[in-house]
Amino acid sequence: MLIGILSDSHGDAVRTERAFALLEANGAKKFFHCGDVCGELVLDVMAGRDCTFVWGNCDAESPLLTRYVRTLGLAPPKLPTRETHAGKTIAVYHGHERDFDAFLRRPDCDYVFHGHTHRMADRRIGKCRVINPGALHRATVHTVALLDLVEDRLCVFDVDRNTAHKV
Repeated sequence: MLIGILSDSHGDAVRTERAFALLEANGAKKFFHCGDVCGELVLDVMAGRDCTFVWGNCDAESPLLTRYVRTLGLAPPKLPTRETHAGKTIAVYHGHERDFDAFLRRPDCDYVFHGHTHRMADRRIGKCRVINPGALHRATVHTVALLDLVEDRLCVFDVDRNTAHKV
């Protein structure tokens, strides 16, 4: 199963659409957005896709925005966000949450996806793989990640150059 991982769109719907299209062209069917969506236009890009997302520190969560999320057929974010796919447990954070660092000291899942730093990262804490796909805004290189859950293989894409490298 191929999972697309994105973060930190900061309202850039055009680049976010290119990122989704790139991940879809490479086989992703399920997507995780790790926060800092920053606007309805990016939510519109997520509509119609199997996408789980969390709010980031720059998102202005409100009852009105939650209603809009529901009208798009998306599930409003909740923390902690945990899902199981292909037998693997995935936790999703933005990375600014008060309990994030404490959670990383003892992660009880197979994967943690997060954003916030605007820097791509891939590391292991015990048996847990912690992945930050980078950012679609305010980054030198705008990156997203494609994770093969069965093979535990990660590929990072430069969205602007449409290039990839395996990690």
